[in-house]
Amino acid sequence: MSVSRAERVSGLLRRELADILQREFEYELPRGLISLTDVEVARDLSHAKVYVAILESEQASEIIAFLNENAGQVRRELGTRIRLRLTPSLKFIHDSSSESGQRIEELLAASRKPKN
Repeated sequence: MSVSRAERVSGLLRRELADILQREFEYELPRGLISLTDVEVARDLSHAKVYVAILESEQASEIIAFLNENAGQVRRELGTRIRLRLTPSLKFIHDSSSESGQRIEELLAASRKPKN
Protein backbone atom coordinates (compact mmCIF):
# COMPACT_ATOMS: atom_id res chain seq x y z
CA MET A 1 0.00 0.00 0.00
CA SER A 2 1.43 3.33 -1.04
CA VAL A 3 1.58 6.29 1.31
CA SER A 4 0.17 9.45 -0.24
CA ARG A 5 2.26 12.56 -0.65
CA ALA A 6 0.02 14.46 1.79
CA GLU A 7 0.66 11.80 4.45
CA ARG A 8 4.43 11.97 3.92
CA VAL A 9 4.38 15.76 4.11
CA SER A 10 2.18 15.54 7.21
CA GLY A 11 4.77 13.40 9.01
CA LEU A 12 7.58 15.71 7.93
CA LEU A 13 5.67 18.78 9.12
CA ARG A 14 4.86 17.17 12.47
CA ARG A 15 8.56 16.46 13.17
CA GLU A 16 9.76 19.87 12.02
CA LEU A 17 7.00 21.80 13.80
CA ALA A 18 7.69 19.99 17.07
CA ASP A 19 11.35 20.95 16.78
CA ILE A 20 10.55 24.56 15.87
CA LEU A 21 8.17 24.98 18.81
CA GLN A 22 10.65 23.37 21.19
CA ARG A 23 13.67 25.41 20.06
CA GLU A 24 12.34 28.72 18.74
CA PHE A 25 9.55 29.26 21.27
CA GLU A 26 11.08 27.60 24.31
CA TYR A 27 10.74 30.74 26.45
CA GLU A 28 7.29 31.78 25.24
CA LEU A 29 5.57 28.40 25.62
CA PRO A 30 5.32 26.40 28.85
CA ARG A 31 7.88 23.61 28.57
CA GLY A 32 6.54 20.06 28.51
CA LEU A 33 2.93 21.14 28.61
CA ILE A 34 2.20 20.91 24.88
CA SER A 35 2.51 18.12 22.36
CA LEU A 36 1.76 17.98 18.65
CA THR A 37 -0.62 15.08 18.12
CA ASP A 38 -1.39 15.33 14.42
CA VAL A 39 -0.97 17.42 11.30
CA GLU A 40 -3.60 17.24 8.55
CA VAL A 41 -2.43 18.60 5.22
CA ALA A 42 -4.78 19.56 2.38
CA ARG A 43 -4.42 17.58 -0.83
CA ASP A 44 -2.90 20.57 -2.61
CA LEU A 45 -0.53 21.13 0.36
CA SER A 46 -1.66 24.77 0.64
CA HIS A 47 -2.69 24.62 4.29
CA ALA A 48 -2.30 22.41 7.33
CA LYS A 49 -4.24 21.91 10.54
CA VAL A 50 -1.89 21.32 13.46
CA TYR A 51 -3.48 19.57 16.44
CA VAL A 52 -1.94 20.41 19.80
CA ALA A 53 -2.59 18.55 23.07
CA ILE A 54 -2.17 20.78 26.12
CA LEU A 55 -1.65 19.31 29.57
CA GLU A 56 -2.91 22.34 31.48
CA SER A 57 -6.37 22.63 29.94
CA GLU A 58 -7.06 26.00 31.60
CA GLN A 59 -4.20 27.49 29.54
CA ALA A 60 -5.38 25.90 26.27
CA SER A 61 -7.12 28.92 24.74
CA GLU A 62 -4.20 31.21 25.62
CA ILE A 63 -1.60 28.83 24.12
CA ILE A 64 -3.63 28.18 20.94
CA ALA A 65 -4.17 31.93 20.50
CA PHE A 66 -0.40 32.52 20.90
CA LEU A 67 0.41 29.82 18.34
CA ASN A 68 -2.08 31.17 15.80
CA GLU A 69 -0.80 34.74 16.29
CA ASN A 70 2.74 33.51 15.59
CA ALA A 71 1.79 31.09 12.79
CA GLY A 72 3.49 33.32 10.20
CA GLN A 73 6.78 33.20 12.06
CA VAL A 74 6.49 29.42 12.48
CA ARG A 75 5.66 29.07 8.77
CA ARG A 76 8.67 31.17 7.78
CA GLU A 77 11.00 28.99 9.87
CA LEU A 78 9.35 25.88 8.46
CA GLY A 79 9.98 27.17 4.94
CA THR A 80 13.72 27.41 5.63
CA ARG A 81 13.83 23.81 6.87
CA ILE A 82 11.82 21.91 4.28
CA ARG A 83 11.89 21.91 0.50
CA LEU A 84 8.39 22.34 -0.84
CA ARG A 85 7.20 24.51 -3.68
CA LEU A 86 4.69 26.07 -1.29
CA THR A 87 4.97 26.12 2.49
CA PRO A 88 1.46 25.44 3.82
CA SER A 89 -0.36 28.03 5.92
CA LEU A 90 -0.80 26.79 9.49
CA LYS A 91 -3.87 26.68 11.72
CA PHE A 92 -3.32 25.46 15.29
CA ILE A 93 -6.22 23.59 16.90
CA HIS A 94 -6.58 22.33 20.46
CA ASP A 95 -6.75 18.53 20.56
CA SER A 96 -8.90 17.67 23.55
CA SER A 97 -9.18 13.94 22.81
CA SER A 98 -6.70 13.03 25.57
CA GLU A 99 -8.75 15.03 28.08
CA SER A 100 -11.90 13.21 27.01
CA GLY A 101 -10.14 9.86 27.32
CA GLN A 102 -8.90 10.73 30.79
CA ARG A 103 -12.41 11.73 31.88
CA ILE A 104 -13.82 8.42 30.56
CA GLU A 105 -11.12 6.50 32.46
CA GLU A 106 -12.09 8.34 35.66
CA LEU A 107 -15.77 7.54 35.14
CA LEU A 108 -15.01 3.86 34.50
CA ALA A 109 -12.80 3.66 37.59
CA ALA A 110 -15.54 5.29 39.70
CA SER A 111 -18.15 2.83 38.40
CA ARG A 112 -15.96 -0.13 39.40
CA LYS A 113 -15.67 0.95 43.02
CA PRO A 114 -17.88 -1.07 45.36
CA LYS A 115 -20.81 0.90 46.74
CA ASN A 116 -21.33 0.76 50.51
